[in-house]
Amino acid sequence: MNLKKLTEEVTELTKQVGQIIRNEVDKLGESDVEYKGIHNLVSYVDKKSEEILISKLRKLLPEAGFIAEEDDRLPRGERFNWIVDPLDGTTNFIHKIPLYSISIALNDGDETILGVVYEINLKECFYAWKGSAAMLNGKIIHVAETDILDNSLVATGFPYYDYSRLDPYLKLFKDLMQSSRGVRRLGSAAVDLAYVAAGRFELFYEYGLNPWDVAAGALIVKQAGGYITRFNGDKDFVFGKEIVASNNKVHKEFLKKLKGYFFS
Repeated sequence: MNLKKLTEEVTELTKQVGQIIRNEVDKLGESDVEYKGIHNLVSYVDKKSEEILISKLRKLLPEAGFIAEEDDRLPRGERFNWIVDPLDGTTNFIHKIPLYSISIALNDGDETILGVVYEINLKECFYAWKGSAAMLNGKIIHVAETDILDNSLVATGFPYYDYSRLDPYLKLFKDLMQSSRGVRRLGSAAVDLAYVAAGRFELFYEYGLNPWDVAAGALIVKQAGGYITRFNGDKDFVFGKEIVASNNKVHKEFLKKLKGYFFS
């Protein structure tokens, strides 16, 4: 398998579908929005995007199955599986807030070997494959060199349905407001991870996540020199429902702080 060529084909696909999504943003009305769960929104654009992506990805790698956000009936592959989020940041999209993305990863068993995150509004395509550098629109990117949390800009996501850990989350959030350069909530975990890879954020953390939210971005962070774990420090972050991704240099300091709130 030529991972470089396959990644290039996937980046072109995300750009094509990104244009389709851009063309729909001003056509979307409230009647086009459905609820998958509490505050969990979906539109015909998500579904249309996923249908196109899956149809094209099947042609690129016929033996691969799918783990996709909008259709859990898709067949899984014995070895290879595409992990697809056709529109990460749907709430932003529905409210016409210009930050949302397409996220596509390819897993070989439990290992992610290809990742593409395309931020649609700025037309920024972040990508990497196993053994490659991390790239943004053809240029190599690296995580930030910042070595203390106090000088770091941190990203997170707010829980929208699982409030079981809300109290420690808010206490940690308050702490970080006072012990970092600030905390941002963009609304797309895939973009948050891509921004860590590009050195725009030093760290990103969130819980209540799914594989399609993090698989592609996590590989890009790793290939950019970053480090990724769950809250407890273990490495099962793609399917583990939570993630801490950093430039590596502030990871231990943050985990120590986090554990004081979540595991004390």
